[in-house]
Amino acid sequence: MGWLWAIIVGFVLGLLAKAIIPGKQHSPLWLTTIFGIIGAIVGNAIARGFGIDETRGIDWGRHALQLGAAIVIVFLGDMMYTAMRGNKERA
Repeated sequence: MGWLWAIIVGFVLGLLAKAIIPGKQHSPLWLTTIFGIIGAIVGNAIARGFGIDETRGIDWGRHALQLGAAIVIVFLGDMMYTAMRGNKERA
């Protein structure tokens, strides 16, 4: 069940990150989901470093860090995907 939640959270975080980033992103939905999963993992690690990984109630700080990490990773990952895809089209 943990993997299912990771995919769902990654999907949602990836879509939110794509909606927040200005302009059009060209990465496919499956790659956006993977970027979202990585963003959730990185955000959790940062939250753990700040000591806010285990709080009572909803962890808004952890969720904000997850979203922030997902935004950065989707942005950078989309740039890399576009650059790689552009190189394949020229060959």
